[in-house]
Amino acid sequence: MQALPRSLALLCLAASMLLVGSYVALTKPLALVFPVMLLAWLRFGIGGGAMLHWLRKPAGEPPMTPRTRWLLFLESFFGNFLFTLCMIAGMRLTTAVAASVIMASIPAVVAVLGWLILRERMTLRILLSILCAVGGVALLALARGNGAANASAQSSWLGYVLLFAAVVCEASYSIIGKLLTASLSPRRITALINLWGLALSTPLGLYAAWQFDFGAVPPSIWLLLLFYALAACMGSVWLWMTGLKVIPASQAGVFTVMLPVGTALTGVLALGETLNAMQGLALGIALLGVLMATLPGRTQALPPVSS
Repeated sequence: MQALPRSLALLCLAASMLLVGSYVALTKPLALVFPVMLLAWLRFGIGGGAMLHWLRKPAGEPPMTPRTRWLLFLESFFGNFLFTLCMIAGMRLTTAVAASVIMASIPAVVAVLGWLILRERMTLRILLSILCAVGGVALLALARGNGAANASAQSSWLGYVLLFAAVVCEASYSIIGKLLTASLSPRRITALINLWGLALSTPLGLYAAWQFDFGAVPPSIWLLLLFYALAACMGSVWLWMTGLKVIPASQAGVFTVMLPVGTALTGVLALGETLNAMQGLALGIALLGVLMATLPGRTQALPPVSS
């Protein structure tokens, strides 16, 4: 199969994180209606039904090794299952402002893990783009949270730890995904890790479903659940894996800054929130980081970590 052009791969990465940011913002109504584990189980179930035809092994794809099977489990456990639990639990113990600042560290964590685990060479320009991305989203969070200083001061340190654990899970998802794209197609990776997510969430999901009144759920919530499941399980994952097949993980990690940016934009466009000058500046700085990471050019590279 012909390799995807670099420009299209970069577009896939950006679209994936914008999609994640949008469905994170739009799932607030779902979390108010469904228990956490039931919501996760329904998500993976709907996504799995839509991707059954993606489970078939392509003709030219090599058989999966035990290492590949193990990586698929880890990808789903960290990127799907554990990330969701840590994020929800962390949000309950701290503030949205603190969460945004902590989540802004995802690009840096991805780059460091890519340097340590994948032995990727990290350029000075990528380092500068990471600083722009982290600084921009941190400024965005602080600009949105001027009125939440008292609540932030009372936030639990356990919440901070859980949120950073979610950051590590998301970064691990990017690194493991890069390893998987060397032997599996993006579609098959997407379908298989969703299948693991369904298996992990089924026991507690069935327990929650047994006590839940499905008849009380309005049609608008069911439509939102359908969008959430297809975007979270299918669209965003396939786009991310497609981009990772071409782009180094350290560079792709910069695009995770689009997650909180996408959430902020969705809040403005769909939820009626306002965007002031400081917030606009923060978004501009974050996008500058993405631009620095994607423009072609020669830059001195940092040496990889020795084995």
